[in-house]
Amino acid sequence: MQLNHAQRELTVKVVYYGPGLSGKTTNLQLIHARTLTEVRGRLLTVETHDDRTLFFDLLPVFFNTAAGFKVKVKLFTVPGQVIHNATRRIVLQGADAVAFIADSRRSAGAENNSYWKNLHENMRENGLDPAQVPVVIQFNKRDLPDTKADAELEESRKRGAEPIIGAVAIRGEGVLETLYEVLRAAYRSMEARAHLAKNIQLGEQEFLSQVFANIDTTGTQLEKAYGRKAGGAAR
Repeated sequence: MQLNHAQRELTVKVVYYGPGLSGKTTNLQLIHARTLTEVRGRLLTVETHDDRTLFFDLLPVFFNTAAGFKVKVKLFTVPGQVIHNATRRIVLQGADAVAFIADSRRSAGAENNSYWKNLHENMRENGLDPAQVPVVIQFNKRDLPDTKADAELEESRKRGAEPIIGAVAIRGEGVLETLYEVLRAAYRSMEARAHLAKNIQLGEQEFLSQVFANIDTTGTQLEKAYGRKAGGAAR
């Protein structure tokens, strides 16, 4: 979190983390496509020859609060390949919350666990306390064979404190729901540290409403609360 009172600006950073080809880039591409053009920045992607994200994607979302603070929400992905751990660590610096994108297939369990451990190692390397940085877990690729059953995801929810979202990111399923959960977790963490509601008059509901008022939530679980078609009026 970067809170600049002189410039009346708050910057929130969310990092999408996880194994290579787990769906991190797909998540950001869909979020970017569903965000109103006037409030989104360019989606910056640098890819290798095998279509894996090499550096990161950046999505700035801008809005102004009722108290006159400009809020920027920046979404990053990290490269998934093992050899790019140094880049993952750099991108993770200053993260307010993390969306951990896992592959739902049972065969991917070992790799998911390896990157979960790597996430915590890189948090500590950056001076971040893994117990203090909120993480939301997305189990992606639930349309493929050999995926964990819903009952297994429910067991995972009971074992850990992190919210868990099932997803098929390539179809847009669970993508905005994951974004909602990770932004809500980020806000609550920032509120505990910086008292945003008191100090800059930015409450949780206003924060989330301002973001999702600019995103097309049609066909998602968020549609009822934030129903809007990108480029159109709120319904």
